Amino acid sequence: MKKYIFFFLSLFLVVTCSSEDSSIDPLTPGSPVPPVEGVAKFTPCENGMAGIYPCDGYDLLGSISLSEFSAQSGNDSWGWTDETTGKEYAIMGLDNGTAFVDITDTENLIYLGKLPSAGDASSWRDVKVYKDHAFIVAESFQHGLQVFDLTKLRSVTNAPTSFQSDATYRGFGNAHNIVINEESGFAYVVGTSRDDEYGGGAHFINIQDPKNPTAAGGYGINGYSHDAQVVTYNGPDADYVGREIYVGANENIVVIADVTDKDNPKQISSVWYPSISYTHQGWFTEDQRYFILGDELDEVDSGFKTRTLVFDFTDLDNPTEHHTYLGPTSAIDHNGYVKGDEYFLANYTAGLRVLDISGIENKSMSETGFFDTFPSSDNTQFSGIWNVYPYFPSGKIVISDISSGLFIVKKSN
Repeated sequence: MKKYIFFFLSLFLVVTCSSEDSSIDPLTPGSPVPPVEGVAKFTPCENGMAGIYPCDGYDLLGSISLSEFSAQSGNDSWGWTDETTGKEYAIMGLDNGTAFVDITDTENLIYLGKLPSAGDASSWRDVKVYKDHAFIVAESFQHGLQVFDLTKLRSVTNAPTSFQSDATYRGFGNAHNIVINEESGFAYVVGTSRDDEYGGGAHFINIQDPKNPTAAGGYGINGYSHDAQVVTYNGPDADYVGREIYVGANENIVVIADVTDKDNPKQISSVWYPSISYTHQGWFTEDQRYFILGDELDEVDSGFKTRTLVFDFTDLDNPTEHHTYLGPTSAIDHNGYVKGDEYFLANYTAGLRVLDISGIENKSMSETGFFDTFPSSDNTQFSGIWNVYPYFPSGKIVISDISSGLFIVKKSN
């Protein structure tokens, strides 16, 4: 509990200072970098730099500053590809709402508009996409779940505009995160109030009809879940193939549960690891054999270089620690995602780091590139990149930076 309070207090202070204290010397290590105002365009990565940003193998396609969004700070990000038009859109969480940007033509990024927050401004907002709808939660009193029909972005003629949500689900108030299993059509809202019916665990919500979300139970056996991934399992453990498997990052433990039967979710197992500080977020490899995890406070508490833990989930009843990768800097790890044989890590002050995980079975991981939106330092602090989204077919990658705004990057040709 103390670590949890420490983390959120620290992040609140950093975000507040980063966004509001213009008296901080921008050249002082650990201070925020003055964001490029307005909209920046293509800048290649040459000789280790893309303009003012350190890089290795990734070009800057474009960026939009927080001032263009009329926001004080940024947080989460995600993406949507319109299968009807082929257009690509970045979605970025802000302190006061959610921004939508057409990134199809990166020489002409179009800020289409903002969906205002359903509650007070918050440094923590999270968004996922299912069936052409965005689902948004926030650490804001009585915010609930906003549902926004993304197809409305096709017809914006007077950008930027102010959008309205198409539905709001009020089965909870504040929440830290939302995860969606697109195969089943269920959302899992986590990090709600610790005194609610699931103790801050997962709220199950049926979103198969996106504009009519309905309560479907919950899971709180292991207490508060900070983040999670839920998959329809097709991994090596034959006992659970076809089952809906929940992997929760629950502050001081990794939890595996079978949530197929929403009325009767069952814990399968749990796993610990050395020097636990704050079990934060993780992601399956595509074969679902390994689970890659970040602990958000171990760099702070134990002095590690950026530590990424890998667990062997071959046997879900008996998960084991497989490997530990240490990065080149002391920056704190935040959110990470797997795409093919690569792991894309939002590494706060060290920026986007891309790891080759093709040798993960043999305990081999190596960094192959990066793009750093926080060039003043790689210090152990809660500044810089919050999230990355690497799943566009075009290869574009969305980066959301707490104090500098939205960045679009792509692997250099």
